[in-house]
Amino acid sequence: MRPARAEDLATVQELARRTIDARYRSFLGDEGVDRFLDSGASDDHVESHLRKGHVQCMEVDGRLVTILDGPTADLMRIDASRHRRGLGRALLSHAEETLFARYEAIRLESFADNTAANAFYATCGWSVAGPLDAEGPAKVELVKHRSAADAV
Repeated sequence: MRPARAEDLATVQELARRTIDARYRSFLGDEGVDRFLDSGASDDHVESHLRKGHVQCMEVDGRLVTILDGPTADLMRIDASRHRRGLGRALLSHAEETLFARYEAIRLESFADNTAANAFYATCGWSVAGPLDAEGPAKVELVKHRSAADAV
């Protein structure tokens, strides 16, 4: 793991676009994914966090990314071609370790209909705290407390 550098921006943005394109269509639909990607919102989100120094890259035959912002693990992305190899668990574990060094409770947001991601988070000891008020598709907030992390 290492902090992202300015020269990583295009690579990290492309990773986010590929992951959204490959994994979000089942619950956001083709029109929703295309509109989101075409709007540039994904690229802008990554760029704003990279400028703040919140992006961490894990390199395993390429870049995998999580953005850490306050007590929030945000925008975890594993290239779809590398799913089911334990990398997501390693990335989430790193995010938890980093955030628990500063916070007693940490959080993340997920689309309510992203059943694969939500099941993964539950397996890793995260609990759904409730729905989030958000424009667009329904989202849920997941939380994990340091004591729960110690037990896993």
